[in-house]
Order: sequence, then structure tokens, then C-alpha cells
Amino acid sequence: MGYLDFHCDTLMLAYEKKMEEIGKFPEASIDIERLRRGGVDAQFFAAFVPPRESGDWWERCFSGKGDGEEEPFWMEEAYIRALKGILGNTQEKYGKEMRLVKTASQMGEAKREGKLAAFFTLEDGRSLNGSMEKLEAYYQELGVSLITLTWNYENCFGFPNSRKREIMERGLKPFGKEAVEYMNSLGVIVDVSHLSDGGFWDVVRISKKPFVASHSNCRALSPHPRNLTDEMLRALAEKGGVTGLNFCSAFLGKDTESWDSRLEDMIAQVRHMVQVGGINCVAIGTDFDGIQSRLEIGDPTRMELLFDGLRKAGFSADMVEQMAWKNGERVLYDITG
Repeated sequence: MGYLDFHCDTLMLAYEKKMEEIGKFPEASIDIERLRRGGVDAQFFAAFVPPRESGDWWERCFSGKGDGEEEPFWMEEAYIRALKGILGNTQEKYGKEMRLVKTASQMGEAKREGKLAAFFTLEDGRSLNGSMEKLEAYYQELGVSLITLTWNYENCFGFPNSRKREIMERGLKPFGKEAVEYMNSLGVIVDVSHLSDGGFWDVVRISKKPFVASHSNCRALSPHPRNLTDEMLRALAEKGGVTGLNFCSAFLGKDTESWDSRLEDMIAQVRHMVQVGGINCVAIGTDFDGIQSRLEIGDPTRMELLFDGLRKAGFSADMVEQMAWKNGERVLYDITG
């Protein structure tokens, strides 16, 4: 079955490994060959920008390339462009297999051509450094189609998910509020995964278009602050958005310290999403190559295990197709055209 995956971190891994393209990438969960074998119709490739606070990630990506003072935003932009270059090189070599796209209409064209639609996204908007001009340039020049507003640290958009109540309650900053409106007008997808609860509710109030939680699960089943509460799931569904089922073990079950990413927990998450938000709010956001878990489903070629498991759990074939493809397709047309 074909499906749409709203999030993977393969480009960062490719950058660390000094890969020029990702047609064949056995050290990763995702490469073009396995995406095609797994029947993937659309894959969102995130440019995750490691913050200085992340320690080893920062060192691997930026050590020796900056001035050692404040985060050099020019360096981060060069890094983002390098990740886009990896996708561009991949398209050049595998043009018969994939096509870089920015909108749902372009995705539809790629699907009709029998090609994988590859979207380029930004995870953590801090490199914008409060600049609307850079936001427009990322969309127009780099083809960024989705921005995950924050990662796990405060940035120019607002505040992250946190176990500290005072941080979790903080909302979007003035730039973040204006940026959400501007993203709506441009057709850039607003992604609330990693955002604080206060920021989430600001997006609900401000966004005129649907938005997504590209790779987030249900807090009722897994009490991690990265996940969505039932109230959030209902609000997301009412706005016409979706949440992408995240395969990370920490976000799947009651034990947020677990390393075991299990199919049974995924099915329980999907069942809860449907019960609370309805079938229309469920999508896929694997987080492949951005998670450290013992994965029962570890790459696209094993995704049929999830779809078959959902059918065995009582979901109809049409419902599974909605979650795998149709819900994401609908949201993309609503936002990007």
C-alpha cells in the first residue's frame, strides 16, 4: 500500500556521514531504493538544525565551522542548503524514481508519473532569527514546504515542549504569531510537533488553515510532553489537521524510558487517535533516522506490518488507506494547493 510519511531525519544522518546523495544508504532507515520497494508515494525530509545545547549533534554538524560565539545563523543556513543539496543530488541521479516537490499539486503529478514525491522541510525555525524575509526565501528559493516551529529549546517562534509547567504554558512570541499568519499566506505548512502547549493553542487561535503535528502521538497513552492531549487532538481535528504516528518508543507506551518500539503500541495509539479526533486526523510521521529505539518496523519495506496489523485490529481497508495516504493528501491540498 502506498503511503505518505510526514517526517524523517535522514538528511542530517547523510550529512554526518558525508553522503552526497541517498539513493543507497544502508546505514540509514531510509533511502530511495527502500522507499520505492516500500511503496512510499510521498516522503517529507526534514532539515533538522541541531542547537548548540544538543552537544554531540552540534559538534558533529558544526564543530570548527563557526566563530564560537553566538549561534552563527549564516552557518546554519549553509548547513540547510547543504541538506537541500543532498536531495537535489539524489533527484539528479534518481530522476526516474523521485521528484522534488513543494505543493500537493506537484505531489499529484509525481504520483501520476510513478515517482516518489520528496518534500523538503525545516525542523526548528530558529535559523530564521526572526526574519520574515528569510522565511520567504526559504519557501521561494529552497522550497521549504513545512516548518516545525520549535525543537526542544526556545527560539524566535516560541517555547518548546517541557516537563516544566512554566515553560509548557508559554505561547508563541510576537514573531511566531506573525510568522504563522505569513506561513498561511505563503502555503507553508505549520507543524506543532515539539511545541509547548501554550504555543499549540496560539496556533489554534491564529492559523486560518489546517496545521499538522508531523510526528506526535497521544499523551493519554504515553505521558511524554512531546505528545498531544485529547483536547489537543480534538482541536487539531476540528481545524482539519492531522497528527503523524511517531515510531519512537518513548512516545508510544506508558514507559517513556522504553527502547522497544512495538506494533501493538502503534495500533493502540492509532485506535486512541481515531476514538478522540476521528479517522480524519490520523497520518504517518515515522521519525525514521531521528530516533533511537529497537524498531519492530525499522524501514519502509516493513510498513505493511503496520497496515496489516491495523486491518487485523478491525480497521477497514478504506480506513487504513485514509490514514496512510488520503488524510495527508487532503491536508496538503488545503494548505499548499
